[in-house]
Amino acid sequence: RMQAPEILARGPWPLEQVTTRWIEDSFEPSDAKVQAADAAIRELQERGSPSHDGVAARLVNFNCDGDGLHVELQPLRWALRLVPGDASASLAALCVTRAADGRWLAGRRAPWVSSWAGRWALGAGGAVDAGESPADTLVRELREEWAVEPERVRGEALLRLPQDLVMFVGQAWLSAGDEDAVTPDSEHDEFAWWPAEIERWPPEAGEALPLMARWLAE
Repeated sequence: RMQAPEILARGPWPLEQVTTRWIEDSFEPSDAKVQAADAAIRELQERGSPSHDGVAARLVNFNCDGDGLHVELQPLRWALRLVPGDASASLAALCVTRAADGRWLAGRRAPWVSSWAGRWALGAGGAVDAGESPADTLVRELREEWAVEPERVRGEALLRLPQDLVMFVGQAWLSAGDEDAVTPDSEHDEFAWWPAEIERWPPEAGEALPLMARWLAE
Protein backbone atom coordinates (compact mmCIF):
# COMPACT_ATOMS: atom_id res chain seq x y z
CA ARG A 1 0.00 0.00 0.00
CA MET A 2 1.16 3.53 -0.84
CA GLN A 3 2.77 5.30 2.12
CA ALA A 4 1.27 8.68 2.90
CA PRO A 5 3.54 11.74 3.12
CA GLU A 6 4.11 13.40 6.47
CA ILE A 7 2.57 16.88 6.66
CA LEU A 8 5.22 19.16 8.19
CA ALA A 9 3.26 22.42 7.78
CA ARG A 10 -0.05 23.36 6.20
CA GLY A 11 -0.95 26.72 4.65
CA PRO A 12 -2.23 28.33 2.63
CA TRP A 13 0.36 31.12 2.56
CA PRO A 14 0.72 34.06 0.17
CA LEU A 15 4.11 33.63 -1.50
CA GLU A 16 5.49 36.72 0.24
CA GLN A 17 4.90 34.89 3.55
CA VAL A 18 7.26 32.07 2.54
CA THR A 19 10.72 33.19 3.64
CA THR A 20 14.04 31.45 3.11
CA ARG A 21 17.35 31.56 4.91
CA TRP A 22 20.35 29.85 3.33
CA ILE A 23 23.26 28.66 5.45
CA GLU A 24 26.69 28.48 3.86
CA ASP A 25 27.77 25.01 4.96
CA SER A 26 27.04 22.40 2.31
CA PHE A 27 25.61 19.03 3.31
CA GLU A 28 28.31 16.38 3.64
CA PRO A 29 26.96 12.94 2.65
CA SER A 30 28.43 9.61 3.69
CA ASP A 31 30.66 7.70 1.26
CA ALA A 32 27.85 5.20 0.74
CA LYS A 33 25.46 8.00 -0.29
CA VAL A 34 28.05 9.46 -2.67
CA GLN A 35 28.45 6.08 -4.36
CA ALA A 36 24.67 5.60 -4.57
CA ALA A 37 24.25 9.07 -6.10
CA ASP A 38 27.03 8.35 -8.63
CA ALA A 39 25.28 5.11 -9.63
CA ALA A 40 21.90 6.85 -9.97
CA ILE A 41 23.34 9.54 -12.25
CA ARG A 42 25.01 6.88 -14.43
CA GLU A 43 21.70 5.02 -14.72
CA LEU A 44 19.91 8.23 -15.77
CA GLN A 45 22.49 8.92 -18.46
CA GLU A 46 22.20 5.35 -19.75
CA ARG A 47 18.45 6.00 -20.17
CA GLY A 48 19.30 8.94 -22.43
CA SER A 49 18.54 11.63 -19.89
CA PRO A 50 20.11 15.07 -20.39
CA SER A 51 19.89 15.53 -16.60
CA HIS A 52 23.09 16.95 -15.23
CA ASP A 53 24.29 16.87 -11.64
CA GLY A 54 24.53 20.18 -9.81
CA VAL A 55 23.74 21.95 -6.56
CA ALA A 56 20.25 22.02 -5.07
CA ALA A 57 18.57 22.65 -1.71
CA ARG A 58 18.23 20.60 1.46
CA LEU A 59 15.77 21.40 4.25
CA VAL A 60 17.65 21.98 7.52
CA ASN A 61 14.83 23.45 9.59
CA PHE A 62 11.45 25.14 9.29
CA ASN A 63 9.03 27.16 11.36
CA CYS A 64 5.37 27.93 10.71
CA ASP A 65 3.72 30.78 12.62
CA GLY A 66 1.21 33.59 12.16
CA ASP A 67 3.62 35.34 9.81
CA GLY A 68 3.93 32.42 7.39
CA LEU A 69 6.34 29.61 6.62
CA HIS A 70 10.06 30.09 7.25
CA VAL A 71 12.57 27.55 5.92
CA GLU A 72 16.29 27.17 6.53
CA LEU A 73 18.13 25.56 3.63
CA GLN A 74 21.64 24.46 2.76
CA PRO A 75 23.32 23.48 -0.49
CA LEU A 76 23.61 19.80 -1.35
CA ARG A 77 24.45 17.73 -4.39
CA TRP A 78 21.40 17.39 -6.68
CA ALA A 79 21.96 13.68 -7.32
CA LEU A 80 21.48 12.83 -3.64
CA ARG A 81 17.72 13.10 -4.26
CA LEU A 82 18.02 9.94 -6.37
CA VAL A 83 19.49 7.73 -3.63
CA PRO A 84 16.98 4.89 -3.11
CA GLY A 85 15.10 5.24 0.16
CA ASP A 86 17.05 8.26 1.43
CA ALA A 87 16.98 11.58 -0.42
CA SER A 88 18.78 13.42 2.45
CA ALA A 89 15.89 15.90 2.91
CA SER A 90 16.45 17.29 -0.61
CA LEU A 91 13.83 19.95 -1.31
CA ALA A 92 11.58 19.96 -4.37
CA ALA A 93 8.68 22.22 -5.31
CA LEU A 94 5.41 21.12 -6.92
CA CYS A 95 3.18 23.73 -8.55
CA VAL A 96 -0.28 22.15 -8.99
CA THR A 97 -1.85 24.22 -11.77
CA ARG A 98 -5.50 25.04 -12.46
CA ALA A 99 -7.36 26.72 -15.31
CA ALA A 100 -9.57 29.66 -14.37
CA ASP A 101 -12.61 27.33 -14.54
CA GLY A 102 -11.06 24.87 -12.07
CA ARG A 103 -9.67 22.24 -14.46
CA TRP A 104 -6.35 20.62 -13.51
CA LEU A 105 -3.24 20.56 -15.72
CA ALA A 106 -1.82 17.05 -16.01
CA GLY A 107 1.23 15.89 -17.96
CA ARG A 108 2.72 12.49 -18.69
CA ARG A 109 6.39 12.48 -17.76
CA ALA A 110 8.85 11.47 -20.48
CA PRO A 111 10.54 8.05 -20.14
CA TRP A 112 13.98 9.55 -19.44
CA VAL A 113 13.18 11.89 -16.53
CA SER A 114 14.58 11.21 -13.06
CA SER A 115 11.25 10.96 -11.22
CA TRP A 116 7.81 9.62 -12.17
CA ALA A 117 9.09 8.53 -15.59
CA GLY A 118 6.22 7.49 -17.86
CA ARG A 119 3.62 8.46 -15.25
CA TRP A 120 1.11 11.28 -15.11
CA ALA A 121 1.72 14.19 -12.72
CA LEU A 122 -0.07 17.41 -11.82
CA GLY A 123 1.32 20.79 -12.85
CA ALA A 124 5.04 21.49 -12.74
CA GLY A 125 7.77 20.50 -10.34
CA GLY A 126 11.48 20.28 -9.77
CA ALA A 127 14.42 20.88 -7.47
CA VAL A 128 14.87 24.11 -5.58
CA ASP A 129 18.06 25.67 -6.95
CA ALA A 130 20.92 26.86 -4.74
CA GLY A 131 20.10 30.30 -3.36
CA GLU A 132 16.46 30.15 -4.50
CA SER A 133 13.28 30.45 -2.45
CA PRO A 134 10.90 27.51 -2.93
CA ALA A 135 8.15 30.09 -3.52
CA ASP A 136 10.09 31.30 -6.58
CA THR A 137 10.66 27.69 -7.71
CA LEU A 138 6.90 27.22 -8.17
CA VAL A 139 6.64 30.03 -10.71
CA ARG A 140 9.96 29.20 -12.42
CA GLU A 141 9.03 25.55 -12.94
CA LEU A 142 5.62 26.50 -14.35
CA ARG A 143 7.33 28.85 -16.80
CA GLU A 144 10.02 26.32 -17.78
CA GLU A 145 7.76 23.26 -18.11
CA TRP A 146 4.58 24.83 -19.54
CA ALA A 147 5.59 28.30 -20.85
CA VAL A 148 2.93 30.17 -18.84
CA GLU A 149 2.79 32.62 -15.94
CA PRO A 150 0.15 32.20 -13.22
CA GLU A 151 -2.45 34.84 -12.46
CA ARG A 152 -2.17 33.90 -8.78
CA VAL A 153 -0.28 31.30 -6.78
CA ARG A 154 -0.05 30.37 -3.13
CA GLY A 155 1.92 27.99 -0.94
CA GLU A 156 -0.14 25.05 0.31
CA ALA A 157 2.01 22.70 2.36
CA LEU A 158 5.44 21.38 3.29
CA LEU A 159 5.52 17.58 3.06
CA ARG A 160 8.08 14.86 3.74
CA LEU A 161 7.80 11.83 1.46
CA PRO A 162 8.70 8.34 2.72
CA GLN A 163 12.11 8.41 0.95
CA ASP A 164 13.00 11.63 2.87
CA LEU A 165 12.38 13.93 -0.07
CA VAL A 166 10.80 17.16 1.17
CA MET A 167 8.24 18.81 -1.07
CA PHE A 168 6.93 22.38 -1.00
CA VAL A 169 3.51 22.21 -2.66
CA GLY A 170 1.86 25.26 -4.18
CA GLN A 171 -1.29 25.82 -6.19
CA ALA A 172 -1.50 28.20 -9.16
CA TRP A 173 -4.40 29.48 -11.25
CA LEU A 174 -4.07 30.75 -14.82
CA SER A 175 -5.97 33.69 -16.26
CA ALA A 176 -9.04 32.82 -18.36
CA GLY A 177 -7.90 31.69 -21.81
CA ASP A 178 -4.29 31.10 -20.79
CA GLU A 179 -4.87 27.33 -20.70
CA ASP A 180 -4.73 27.48 -24.51
CA ALA A 181 -1.19 28.93 -24.30
CA VAL A 182 0.20 25.98 -22.33
CA THR A 183 3.13 24.41 -24.20
CA PRO A 184 4.85 21.35 -22.70
CA ASP A 185 8.63 21.08 -22.52
CA SER A 186 10.64 17.96 -23.38
CA GLU A 187 10.02 16.49 -19.89
CA HIS A 188 6.45 15.69 -20.96
CA ASP A 189 5.28 13.61 -23.92
CA GLU A 190 1.54 14.21 -23.46
CA PHE A 191 -0.72 16.54 -21.49
CA ALA A 192 -4.39 17.10 -20.74
CA TRP A 193 -6.76 19.32 -18.81
CA TRP A 194 -8.56 17.04 -16.37
CA PRO A 195 -12.06 18.05 -15.21
CA ALA A 196 -12.57 20.29 -12.21
CA GLU A 197 -14.61 17.42 -10.71
CA ILE A 198 -11.95 14.98 -9.49
CA GLU A 199 -14.33 11.98 -9.62
CA ARG A 200 -14.40 12.44 -13.42
CA TRP A 201 -10.65 12.00 -13.86
CA PRO A 202 -9.39 9.27 -16.21
CA PRO A 203 -7.92 5.96 -14.94
CA GLU A 204 -4.34 7.10 -15.63
CA ALA A 205 -4.68 9.51 -12.69
CA GLY A 206 -4.05 6.51 -10.42
CA GLU A 207 -4.47 6.77 -6.64
CA ALA A 208 -2.04 9.43 -5.47
CA LEU A 209 -3.06 12.33 -7.72
CA PRO A 210 -6.78 12.37 -6.83
CA LEU A 211 -5.87 12.11 -3.14
CA MET A 212 -3.62 15.15 -3.38
CA ALA A 213 -6.12 17.12 -5.46
CA ARG A 214 -8.97 16.47 -3.03
CA TRP A 215 -6.74 17.55 -0.17
CA LEU A 216 -5.82 20.79 -1.98
CA ALA A 217 -9.45 21.47 -2.93
CA GLU A 218 -10.69 21.26 0.67
